[in-house]
Amino acid sequence: MSLLKRIERTQQTVVEQPSKLRELRVRRQPTAPARDAYLDLKTRVQNRLIAELDPKMDISQTDEVRSTIEELFDSILVEENIILSRAERQRLFEQIVAEILGYGPIEPLLADESITEIMVNGAKSIYIERHGKLEKTNLNFESDEHALRIIDRIVAPLGRRIDESSPYVDARLPDGSRVNAIIPPLAINGPTLTIRKFSKTPLTVEDLIEFGTITPEAVEFLKACVYARLNIIVSGGTGSGKTTFLNVLSGFIPNDERIITIENAAELQLRQDHVVTLESRPPNIEGKGEVTIRDLVVNSLRMRPDRIIVGECRAGEALDMLQAMNTGHDGSLTTAHSNSPRDTLSRLETMCLMAGMDLPVRAIREQISSAIDLIIHTERFRDGSRKVVNITEVQGMEGDVIVMQDIFLFEQTGIEGGKIIGRLRPTGIRPKFMPRLEAANIHLPPSVFGVGERFRF
Repeated sequence: MSLLKRIERTQQTVVEQPSKLRELRVRRQPTAPARDAYLDLKTRVQNRLIAELDPKMDISQTDEVRSTIEELFDSILVEENIILSRAERQRLFEQIVAEILGYGPIEPLLADESITEIMVNGAKSIYIERHGKLEKTNLNFESDEHALRIIDRIVAPLGRRIDESSPYVDARLPDGSRVNAIIPPLAINGPTLTIRKFSKTPLTVEDLIEFGTITPEAVEFLKACVYARLNIIVSGGTGSGKTTFLNVLSGFIPNDERIITIENAAELQLRQDHVVTLESRPPNIEGKGEVTIRDLVVNSLRMRPDRIIVGECRAGEALDMLQAMNTGHDGSLTTAHSNSPRDTLSRLETMCLMAGMDLPVRAIREQISSAIDLIIHTERFRDGSRKVVNITEVQGMEGDVIVMQDIFLFEQTGIEGGKIIGRLRPTGIRPKFMPRLEAANIHLPPSVFGVGERFRF
């Protein structure tokens, strides 16, 4: 996007929190006149700065543009005889840069690595999630129009749009963070923006062990399952860490395999070399040109995949995913929203029916029991921690019922200092698919399943 277009989208004024220096001195919120005075100063400097910038500047050269803005900013303050403390001067400069090059008031939130989610509930209400807990910030947008401009700035580079005819959209930031936006008339409180931030450095399996999300024994078991090309579903509720865990699982895939990922908004951060990333597309303004996850799953079968990874099954694509798993594309991975491993199977049945095929329920269940080998269920606890609570094998059919067996199960032992205390423990049962692991030359000792000494892999 050119600087001229970016300037056209840039909002002229922003309401921000009072300076930290003033807060420390007065220990109270500034009065309305103080906010208005700061707003007037910011508006005046920002308007002059925009007027003097060269619209033809290449905005992709961030450092160069920032340096130019800083020179003009300093000269404007001198010309207008504006005297500010060093802290206030720096804050004003950062806010103006955020308006021109970044995402306005939420720019500092995006830069804060301790924040995992940003929730804009209308122009005057911005919440964040930090360490699994929600907090309200004292940041805000000036108006709904300002918030709409920032949302448009996020989705426009992706070729997507948001307006009254298409009032919600899924998108992503350049760093891969997931974005959902919904605007009036559907959002009564005003433009609503939800950003699920991704770490600049993807979480590793060692990080998950350190956080207590999973145990080393379970990791070695799952590593063997992925290497042996078992079909795995990661299930859980919203914000339970499904996509993060799927990303970690995908790291166990050998480098010599061709991986195709299919998502609504590309989030997965695979480290292998041979990865093809596909992203669905919404319809255009004429209602044409839509490409669904289901379309991409069907197309991926013609792309010589070794592994197919679907970011999330939400509807009819579940049937095509099961078909792929049952027709030689072993080792496929996906996620699904559910409350338990048993609910995951029920949701898969419902999603298959959403494909529009008039299939008997038993036929669908047979497909599910044949295709799915393992369900990993994650959960976010009240203390904000995310843990794997079930690793469950799908064993097959008995009559009209799909038989399941827990291999690992989370055992909560108490609460200490508001934190959930517990551990993912093996149930002592060996899965029925052990011959498949042994055929892949993987021999897990009994200790993996809770018997004997510590295992080795």
